[in-house]
Amino acid sequence: MAVGCRRCLVSGRVQGVGFRFATRSRADGLGVEVRARNLADGRVEVLARGPEPALNALCDWLHRGPGHARVDEVRCEDLPPESWPGDAG
Repeated sequence: MAVGCRRCLVSGRVQGVGFRFATRSRADGLGVEVRARNLADGRVEVLARGPEPALNALCDWLHRGPGHARVDEVRCEDLPPESWPGDAG
């Protein structure tokens, strides 16, 4: 199965509402590696790597987020799998 890598920027009320924790939990359930961090401008950056169908499911979930979040926009871009942080390149 093809493995992909994506970077998503999530805007809205996504900091201070458990968004990163919930994203990691959802990714674990889908079998996707994920790194999520708060950005200074209020967005959350999500880097994800895994099978394409699972990445698609995670990206769909990011549009909703956890219950206390309000997602206004999600922008995702595909990255080369070897761009995953920490991989030797």
